Amino acid sequence: MRTLPLPATHPSHPAANEIFETLQEAQNGYAEMRGAWAKRCLEGGYRAILGRVETESDGGGVKAARDVAEWVEALVSISEAEQETLETLALIPSLVDQTTFASLLSPLLGMATSMMSTIQTSIKKALISHVWLGIALFGALGSLQPAWDDVMRQRAGRDENELGDWTHALRGVCMRSFPEFLLEIKQAGASVRRELGTGVADISKQTVGYLNQMPDVQITVEQLLRMLGDGNWKMGAGGMVTKASEEETSDHALLEHFVGDVITTLTDSLQVMSKTQRMPGLGSIFLLNNISYLRGQLLLEPESLVDEFISTTSQTHLNSQYRTAKALYFEANFTSLLQPLGDTGKDKSSKSNPKEKLATFYDALEAVAERHRFARVLSDDPNGREGIADDVVRLVVPALQRFIQKYKDKEFSKNPQKYIKATPEEVEKQIRNFYK
Repeated sequence: MRTLPLPATHPSHPAANEIFETLQEAQNGYAEMRGAWAKRCLEGGYRAILGRVETESDGGGVKAARDVAEWVEALVSISEAEQETLETLALIPSLVDQTTFASLLSPLLGMATSMMSTIQTSIKKALISHVWLGIALFGALGSLQPAWDDVMRQRAGRDENELGDWTHALRGVCMRSFPEFLLEIKQAGASVRRELGTGVADISKQTVGYLNQMPDVQITVEQLLRMLGDGNWKMGAGGMVTKASEEETSDHALLEHFVGDVITTLTDSLQVMSKTQRMPGLGSIFLLNNISYLRGQLLLEPESLVDEFISTTSQTHLNSQYRTAKALYFEANFTSLLQPLGDTGKDKSSKSNPKEKLATFYDALEAVAERHRFARVLSDDPNGREGIADDVVRLVVPALQRFIQKYKDKEFSKNPQKYIKATPEEVEKQIRNFYK
């Protein structure tokens, strides 16, 4: 054996270094080629995600974040598989070092960085619209950090931590979103605006949609609220935050506190918005419609598990606001009907007084009917409309019956039917038509 010539691959052979360099160059070229092909495999998902982020709103933010996380997870899995393939196919194991694997990862990391930069820019430009994309993405990417550290950093001998940088940037944006959303609600009530109408306001729908997304990312929201601190989402609007007991400072309690502040801020803004209406009757209908919508969507028939995060105090507040809105609605729209049916005055012999009062009553009834022809009350709540109709009938019809009975035998007119334009039964039917 000793007399045989040395093979060219032997370390002591004069050509061994050149051959080794050639093999190493070939190995690096193979790694770069595989990295480019892996990038092409991921490009379809890359383009789909970016296109979706540009058009996504609150309703699909959580799903979009999961798609991004799945793409990043696929990138890590492909990278790990390619690293194992490099080791398997290497003619000389020592050829596959960390630098070789790092060259394979370079195009993949460039594409991932570009995608995350675009997503973060979109979130920052429209934080309220993309808030749940940011929050869900923060939570999803955090769970991928161990795999990222193993495959993308340690095996490639890299100190850079792109995933950590992405989650750190998202953390700041997400924590900022909580006070900004409360500010958005406040500004809806403080801004000078055109006539609002009487339907459900955009800010009410936006808030319900916001809260309905919360259960899908509950753990992440609780984590972020704990980082932010109890009450700090108020941006100084609240008073001093008292130190709560250990039970009250749990994650669930912080979530209840935040949801309670959202509900309180919104009801306050709705009251301000209702007062911008030129006609108090229309303002009261606006307030009733919006408070009823919130109560139905958050307490009575929620579309998600959001009611589990509404504390007893917040439930009581919302129910109290609903009762107050109903009372204001009755006062603003039906006081004009009840006032003429009161005492006719000291001069009991006056015959013109009852006539004037009846005329005033029926004129007011026509005005209320006209208002309700275009201002719908609880349009999406048939049971609520029926209950309101019953309450109004009990409020108005007995008063009219007592008034007519009081002057029935006093002959206030030779032709009473001239002034009694509608019987109590007909008035009741007309009132119930308001709510059909």
